[in-house]
Amino acid sequence: QVQLVESGGDLVQTGGSLRLSCRASESIFGYNMGWFRQAPWKQREWVATIRNSFDTEYTNSVEGRFTISRDNVRKFVYLKMNNLVPEDTGVYHCNTVQWATNWVPLNNVWGQGTQVTVSS
Repeated sequence: QVQLVESGGDLVQTGGSLRLSCRASESIFGYNMGWFRQAPWKQREWVATIRNSFDTEYTNSVEGRFTISRDNVRKFVYLKMNNLVPEDTGVYHCNTVQWATNWVPLNNVWGQGTQVTVSS
C-alpha cells in the first residue's frame, strides 16, 4: 500500500488561504487521488479527487474555492484552499480513491493527517 504523509495545515482566519501537501512513499502514477476531511464529532467526508487523467471533482461546499493538483514525478498531491470558512475546519487526509457510488478510499490505513482550523 502507498503510504501518505500530509502537511500544511494551520490556524487561519475566515477568508484566509492554505496549501496542503501529501507526499507518497511510492509512485502515484495510475492512481486516482483524493482529499478527505474530518471535523470534530463528524464522520470523515470526501472533499476532492484528481483522477490519473488529471480531471478533478469537488464536493459542492468547496467548489470554486479549493483546487486539487498532483505532481506524479515528485509523488505529491496538493490541495489549495482559498476563502476558508469555519466549516472547513478539520483534519485533512489524502488517500488513493476509487469510484463506487461515490469516491471511497482504497487504502484502509490512514496517515496522521494535517489539522486545519479556521477562526471566525
